[in-house]
Amino acid sequence: MEQKKRRLQVPHVYVLLLGIVLVFCILSYIIPAGQYDRVEVDGREVVDAASFTFVDQTPVDLMGFLTSVPRGLVESAQIIFFIFIVGGSIYVLQETGAIDAALGRLAKRFSGTELLLIPVIMFVFSLGGSVIGLAEETLPFIPIMVSLAIAMGFDSMTGTAIVLCGAGAGFAGAFMNPFTVGVAQGIAGLPIYSGLGLRVALYIVMVTVTILWIMRYARKVKKSPQLSSMYAVDQQREEKLELENLRPFGKREVFILLVFAATIVLLVWGVLAQGWYMNEIAALFLAMGIIVALIGGMGFNGYANALGVGMANVASGALVVGFARAILVVMTDSNTLDTILYWAANLLSALPGAITALGMYVFQCLLNFLVPSGSGQAAVSIPIMAPLADLVGVTRQTACLAFQLGDGISNIFTPTSGYFMAGLALARIPWAKWAKWFLPLLFIQYAVGAVFVIFAQLTNYGPF
Repeated sequence: MEQKKRRLQVPHVYVLLLGIVLVFCILSYIIPAGQYDRVEVDGREVVDAASFTFVDQTPVDLMGFLTSVPRGLVESAQIIFFIFIVGGSIYVLQETGAIDAALGRLAKRFSGTELLLIPVIMFVFSLGGSVIGLAEETLPFIPIMVSLAIAMGFDSMTGTAIVLCGAGAGFAGAFMNPFTVGVAQGIAGLPIYSGLGLRVALYIVMVTVTILWIMRYARKVKKSPQLSSMYAVDQQREEKLELENLRPFGKREVFILLVFAATIVLLVWGVLAQGWYMNEIAALFLAMGIIVALIGGMGFNGYANALGVGMANVASGALVVGFARAILVVMTDSNTLDTILYWAANLLSALPGAITALGMYVFQCLLNFLVPSGSGQAAVSIPIMAPLADLVGVTRQTACLAFQLGDGISNIFTPTSGYFMAGLALARIPWAKWAKWFLPLLFIQYAVGAVFVIFAQLTNYGPF
């Protein structure tokens, strides 16, 4: 009798996240509860590093475990509905055929030199991630780059990586990101954007390594498409570009693309000049969808149907954001997050000064899996790490660098990162497939970060 070999299946992301939530519920009975006081500094709520006290335990029971997911969904509602509206509006844009027509001609023009597009486009996204902290703002480009990558003989993983890894490498190696570098230095009392030279070098190395790694993968997939884990899925995508049977590119398509370009210009202006965030960006794309549908002759019912299909396509990935938020819900309810921070600070203070900076870096890397928000993580950890750095002979500038790298590198790996999971939802790439693909690059970037943190420690990176 033949015995069928059972392959080890990677758990569905919902199962994985529920398992993590359950683990933290169990740990709430074991880890002592504790709290730091929060104080307001320059309009920001930060942790008072000297205020930690243990409090009565508030373990999370079965009902708390079960309600953490709906509560997480409610708390993440802004992100989730942002994904729905942007995903649906981008699908409306794709249904007009203007994007396909334009990308098809671009792919034909670069036929034979497709790889040259990768570093150019990734550099643009990396600059946005480094200078203005582009993250959620890059999401509308993901479906477009997926279509372009497939048309040029690559795969959806390459198209998604051009956006996520480009912006992500710039974000991790940022030299002027106001949401990480600016906030962290402000809390630490450092001159804003001081220490620029080393961060520029970090940006160049991080982005270059990332681009070369993705180009190597893209070349391999183009040579042997079956090597892609997304090969079967990409073959069935309805939005594929057929280069031999391109849609006409006339005045209507030009007007639609002009509306899309105006949307992007307004997006950049709104984020930089008006402080727009998810609600305003979602409203902008909702308006874009209506306008391009009318120009494209879809009519109101055609628009509504396309919007619904687009929302349905991203629903599974969008809801992951709420499941991930449930982890933070449990840690907050049980008052264990501050205890973990307190223990980590005590552990780092016991390390020799020569390796404390590396210990800070490791701690920030781990903390980012729990608190993926850059400014949020700065508000939680820098008030503890800055005075700790003074005690153990590490400069505050080095502590801020460790935070920046630890916060940025895993943002496009951890399932608790809302915008990242939104990006995978828009690309329709399962998290397990992305994680397996991205893991080698993740370790390379971690290694680059470690080298720079050690160098900062050895050179007394300052001004203080």
